Amino acid sequence: MIENSFMHVKWAVNKRIQPKNALKDLGHFSYEKINNVLPFQKSHKNYSNTPLVSLHHLANEWNVEAVQVKDESQRFGLNAFKVMGGIYAIGQYLAKRLDKPVEELSFEKLTSPEIKERLGNITFITATDGNHGRGVAWAARELGQQSVVYMPKGSSKARLAAIRKEGAHAGITNVNYDETVKLCARLAEENGWVLIQDTAWEGYEDIPLWIMQGYAAIALEIIEEIETNDVQPPTHIFLQAGVGSFAAGIAAYFAQYYGADHPTIIIVEPDQADCFYRSFLTGKMKTVTGNLDTIMAGLACGVPNERAYRILINTAYAAFSCNDAIAALGMRVLGNPVGDDRKIISGESGAVTLGLLHYLFMAYPRFAQEHLQLDKKSRILLINTEGDTDKQRYRDIVWKGAHSIRF
Repeated sequence: MIENSFMHVKWAVNKRIQPKNALKDLGHFSYEKINNVLPFQKSHKNYSNTPLVSLHHLANEWNVEAVQVKDESQRFGLNAFKVMGGIYAIGQYLAKRLDKPVEELSFEKLTSPEIKERLGNITFITATDGNHGRGVAWAARELGQQSVVYMPKGSSKARLAAIRKEGAHAGITNVNYDETVKLCARLAEENGWVLIQDTAWEGYEDIPLWIMQGYAAIALEIIEEIETNDVQPPTHIFLQAGVGSFAAGIAAYFAQYYGADHPTIIIVEPDQADCFYRSFLTGKMKTVTGNLDTIMAGLACGVPNERAYRILINTAYAAFSCNDAIAALGMRVLGNPVGDDRKIISGESGAVTLGLLHYLFMAYPRFAQEHLQLDKKSRILLINTEGDTDKQRYRDIVWKGAHSIRF
């Protein structure tokens, strides 16, 4: 029998019970479709590819061929990847209002007096742990529109201040993330606002899909850089999951691009909001309720996006449920690199995948090799989804050793 849990992590192999529409869902992430997403994102004057960093010395430490980290902390100066989804979803919504293909639009066109007069004043609303809301607020402001952002109880006041700085009306609720989503949906309906959320449910599917396609453009960037540099593609990709939209967008694009030979995809979650781990363990979509209390605020979501669930059931091999010490470990390793590897500033949600791998390689190397097929020929891809979006917490963890781990 394969051990299911260790001191700080649990894992479950995907039972791969194929849900209805799984293959149809993958079709939304073809090269042709995602190649039409990137032009709108690139139309903003501050767009640039984020770096794909090779950690050669860490790869030697782990005895694998390569470790690469796509550093989304440098995206649009917003310190997180989330804006890639929000910016495209808002662009698509405005394109539909104008009855034009989004690839024919740009930030410049959408802010022209003629187009602004046709669109009128629009208020976008969203629920967020911080990064998504800041991205929505930024995109709305850049397009001359308004935004309202609500955060779940316990949210960082530093992240709230960052959202308000982008021009949003923002506040913290007294309920968890999933209940905050419901609140925003109700306010949108009552006030005629537009909900920009990556959580999907019956009757609300288009905008979450557009957000996922926006995230998939990150995978397109990665593959383009890999091919430009004539290096081998990854054998393994470890992806963070909250509601699953980010993980599914990346996984779906890699699966569509490489077909049956796509990299092994592994999902990583906080143990207080591990809905995909529980779903893989049981073979049925599961939700998690309660406070969802974890330092990985960006992943503290208990209800999966149903489309994301269908995609990940079809593409992912396994899911890991990790306690906060694993995320803190990843932050410290990335911030204190081996040799002349590049230093990467990573927040709690951004670092959990690397923390998991370092923990497994140091404490359970035989498990990593036998059950994840991680060996000297493995090429690992990680995505640092955020930087130090809460600078005080970053210092508490990296400088002061909060959530320390021994192995």
